[in-house]
Amino acid sequence: MTPHDTADKPQDFIRQIIAEDLKSGKHSQVITRFPPEPNGFLHIGHAKSICLNFGIAKEYNSVCHLRFDDTNPGKESTEYVEAIKEDVRWLGYDWGEHLYYASDYFDKLYRYAIQLIEMGKAYVCHLSGEEIRAYRGTLTEPGKESPYRNRSVEENLELFERMRAGEFDEGECVLRAKIDMASPNILMRDPVIYRILKIPHHRTGDKWCIYPMYDFTHCLSDMLEGITHSLCTLEFENNRPLYDWFLDTLKTPCHPQQIEFARLNINYTVMSKRKLLQLVDEGHVNGWDDPRMLTLSGLRRRGYTPASIRNFCDIIGIGKRNSWVDMGVLENAVRDDLNDHAPRVLGVLRPLKVVITNYPEEQVEYFEAQNHPKNPEMGTRPLPFCREIYIEATDFMEDPPKKFFRLGPGREVRLRYAYFITCQEVIKDEEGNVVELRCTYDPETRGGSAPDGRKVKGTIHWVSARHGIPAEIRLYDRLFTVEHPDMDKKKDFKEFLNPHSLDILTDAIVEPGLARATLDDRFQFERQGYFCLDSKDSRPDHLVFNRIVTLRDTWQKMNKKNLNP
Repeated sequence: MTPHDTADKPQDFIRQIIAEDLKSGKHSQVITRFPPEPNGFLHIGHAKSICLNFGIAKEYNSVCHLRFDDTNPGKESTEYVEAIKEDVRWLGYDWGEHLYYASDYFDKLYRYAIQLIEMGKAYVCHLSGEEIRAYRGTLTEPGKESPYRNRSVEENLELFERMRAGEFDEGECVLRAKIDMASPNILMRDPVIYRILKIPHHRTGDKWCIYPMYDFTHCLSDMLEGITHSLCTLEFENNRPLYDWFLDTLKTPCHPQQIEFARLNINYTVMSKRKLLQLVDEGHVNGWDDPRMLTLSGLRRRGYTPASIRNFCDIIGIGKRNSWVDMGVLENAVRDDLNDHAPRVLGVLRPLKVVITNYPEEQVEYFEAQNHPKNPEMGTRPLPFCREIYIEATDFMEDPPKKFFRLGPGREVRLRYAYFITCQEVIKDEEGNVVELRCTYDPETRGGSAPDGRKVKGTIHWVSARHGIPAEIRLYDRLFTVEHPDMDKKKDFKEFLNPHSLDILTDAIVEPGLARATLDDRFQFERQGYFCLDSKDSRPDHLVFNRIVTLRDTWQKMNKKNLNP
């Protein structure tokens, strides 16, 4: 089989192995799988594995299986299953008819366990979990054998059947593989392959009270499905001898090849499902789909596009050594995608009222605004203009410094698409806050240029006060203040939560055309960043926009000094 669509794909070491396997005839077809555990929502790290496994299958016009590793019923749920399906589909991949669950194989896995017992390769052990760990030894000292290791085959078969029948309590006994208590690989020192969990399973109900462990389940599930290349991250490298031992010992009809690649480590976040669950359960974020979370549902709600995630995964590539990826790489990936496709609009986040005193009170005129400066095929739109407008409060300074080229007393600036205006008067409230500007306009500068050739250095955006639409704006920033929040073993990672990760602006004004925005739309608010409607909280009578990303990476320049004094 030859690659179907690899022209633009870098030939990483995994793709090189697969190409050689096909060329040599070792395999005639590539079959991969993505095997998430349904105990939480997927995050950006899983996207790397999804894009790799489904991407390779697509390149070879083959299939990738979606298989749920549902062997731990106490932490798994149908909610997580459905969320994972939605995430994979959102990224643009389809498993077709190849949807599987480890629980599909519980009967077969049980028979394989019996086969190991009959071969003298597995035994029921009554040591406690703490005792098993103590007996296992250390990296420099061999383990010692369990006192139950040499039970007869008949006794082990009877005890295992009693385990299945529910005669023992949780933790009273386990089934262990009999391998080598002196192995330099601690995982090979008689690992547990079945444990008792008297918890209903979300698919099998109360049928089982014993459940297989990951290492036993995974390799056999791969084998049963005919997977050719079992791609996983580097933390499973030490598990590979055990993966192979089960398949070799049981003499299975096919033997998938496990290949490890570097996991995605990205700064200013945490990638542990356990820690993400803590953030959700303890209320530090507003659910798994909080736009500050790098879960795929959070990124989707924030406004990231599937193409930007796929492009990010292509950019970081597939390697053999773990490394750190800067958050800016992810942010640039979505900027690059949205820069080409997002129409430009005007939105004032922190409005300051401007009254143009020499403009007719009842007059309204319209200016043609480009929807995209580099894509004229995206057309134009009419922007209403009247005597009262809003500008950004930060575009005015009462005592501006030399290099401030926006509005100030006596200063002239250009209103985007409209006129030149000059600030004549500043209105303040009783506390001395600037609440309104009185300006004059030059009617000869319609469209933003002066017939006498004079130039202005500042161009600012605006929205008509009469026609603008009220909106709530949510400005998101990085969730943590340090690059590696979970690497300081002396501190709780939650101590590094960024108190400024969400800023809600309730008084924003956006141009009237945004009343027709849909959840699929993405916009560049000129000079502000890229935005989309919030999929949960936005309503036709209350628009809520999430900032997806700023126009440029402002983290180092604006935030790092404040957050890390």
